[in-house]
Amino acid sequence: MILVKQKTDNIGAIASTLCLLHCVVTPFIFIAQASSVICCDAPPYWWKFMDYFFLAISFFAIYWSTKTTSIKWITPMFWSSWAVLAAVILNEKLELFHLPEAILYIPAIALIILHLYNRKHCKCNVDKCCVNEE
Repeated sequence: MILVKQKTDNIGAIASTLCLLHCVVTPFIFIAQASSVICCDAPPYWWKFMDYFFLAISFFAIYWSTKTTSIKWITPMFWSSWAVLAAVILNEKLELFHLPEAILYIPAIALIILHLYNRKHCKCNVDKCCVNEE
């Protein structure tokens, strides 16, 4: 368990990067799909599920990263970036407001940067990993 807690920033950065790639690749897949005559008109269910999968992984990565970080300002930045990402994804699924597609990239890139920053500036030992200093 200690190993997982120490690697949450790596997991979070990878999950956020994969989420970003998923968001970038999706329009190209739809373009290719639209040009094919024999294909269906909707994306596969598993492809739509990937948004929620990455959101769940990033939630747990942020949860563990914020429990073990020594950087006080990074916790609200993690959660606000995640909340914006979740809101944009839910808005996209429910079609509540018209938002530009590129707005999704901002919180995803923010999460990648935050995880990499936290990984670099949070030095961990085997027994104790950057506990919040009150």
